[in-house]
Amino acid sequence: MITLLIWFSVSLLWTAGLTDGSGVTQNPFILWGQKGSDVEMKCSHTKGATYNQMYWYRQLPGEGIKQIVYTTAYSKPEYGEFSKDKYPTVKEVAESGNFTVKKLEAADSGMYFCAVSEHSDTEDKYS
Repeated sequence: MITLLIWFSVSLLWTAGLTDGSGVTQNPFILWGQKGSDVEMKCSHTKGATYNQMYWYRQLPGEGIKQIVYTTAYSKPEYGEFSKDKYPTVKEVAESGNFTVKKLEAADSGMYFCAVSEHSDTEDKYS
């Protein structure tokens, strides 16, 4: 039986171009799983309801960081090039969300992390 290591990094918080990890928590920090099993990570923050945007990233060995999914509590997740079947997310409130890697394979071994961002409405003052 093959056991895989999925490494979840320290959380990041992005706001107004600044990076600040305070108030953001990921559990578990290091996650092991059997080949073919599903593993889940939880991300939460104490920044308040205006920080409702959550991003999930991965970095595989020898590769750059890639965004897997963007989600909010108020809309459907946006996956881009990744599959919602492989990486389902649940985000029902602004302050937390869950991310799953389904059917682990050796190719899934890498670093995964979340980031949160504050929602910002900007008005076009010139229209």
